Amino acid sequence: MNVTKGGLVLFSANSNASCVELAKRIGERLGVELGKVQVYQEPNRETRVQIQESVRGKDVFIIQTVSKDVNTTIMELLIMVYACRTSCAKTISGVIPYFPYSKQCKMRKRGSIVSKLLASMMCKAGLTHFITMDLHQKEIQGFFNIPVDNLRASPFLLQYIQEEIPDYRNAVIVAKSPSSAKRAQSFAERLRLGLAVIHGEAQDAESDMVDGRHSPPAVKSIAAAIHPSLEIPLMFPKEKPPITVVGDVGGRIAIIVDDIIDDVHSFVAAADTLKERGAYKIFVMATHGLLSSDAPRLIEESIIDEVVVTNTIPHEIQKLQCPKIKTVDISMILAEAIRRIHNGESMSYLFRNIGVDD
Repeated sequence: MNVTKGGLVLFSANSNASCVELAKRIGERLGVELGKVQVYQEPNRETRVQIQESVRGKDVFIIQTVSKDVNTTIMELLIMVYACRTSCAKTISGVIPYFPYSKQCKMRKRGSIVSKLLASMMCKAGLTHFITMDLHQKEIQGFFNIPVDNLRASPFLLQYIQEEIPDYRNAVIVAKSPSSAKRAQSFAERLRLGLAVIHGEAQDAESDMVDGRHSPPAVKSIAAAIHPSLEIPLMFPKEKPPITVVGDVGGRIAIIVDDIIDDVHSFVAAADTLKERGAYKIFVMATHGLLSSDAPRLIEESIIDEVVVTNTIPHEIQKLQCPKIKTVDISMILAEAIRRIHNGESMSYLFRNIGVDD
């Protein structure tokens, strides 16, 4: 049964089979068939897109998940958006559950804010609405000059905890670093569980130590030599403190929550720390499961009992390599967001009980 008004066209990009599968699930929930489009690579690796049906005056929604070849994925999306724009589509909405380059959203030492560049490229190509899920930093929404709906996967992960972990009442929500404490606090408050925070772990790639502010000039400036009073006192270097766990995890189930699981070394180290502190089961839950490199092997060899991620990013190969990886389907909320946008309905229902800090 079609639950939308007429004039909706749903396209799936060609990044991988999982993208098509997610698009089909969304289409089934909406009662619409996927639009006909051909996306392929030329022998010289150029991307070619051919829209094979009319989109004139219609609301177009393009679904694109991020594969391992991130840059090809981005070019597929941009060319599809531009093709729909030049075919006189009424609106063009991008449904990108995981926003690529989202970790590069801050200025680093002689670097650039790549997520800002990508947002500008999407808008320039012709995107009129952007739908995503659990941005790495909520401030990324400000990089777009079009409406952005940053959906949440936490209701589905919370439901998984309640239905698939029988004794979850004896669990404690864990933040593997102070930076993820807000997300962990949100989970703990909704499940009425305790909270623990691990402090003192090895610093990751997003540490302030890679910021240019920690590389003062090797020589004094001329101004400082002439005016000694202008010398700026140097900041004391940071030292990694001993690993501590703030909160009681003894005899409990430890549930580590985060937004992205990519390099799993920090999660494995956190699991070892929690096991030493007395946790008897350890779960890891996140929205986006990049699971790069040898992540499946490391998870399989670790003491982690289960890693739960959503299908915002395809990870079928990783699941074959590691049975501990479980998937939660989030096509329902994406389909509802598309339906409401197309029908001109309020989106507030999808953000109920979500506070500013969530």
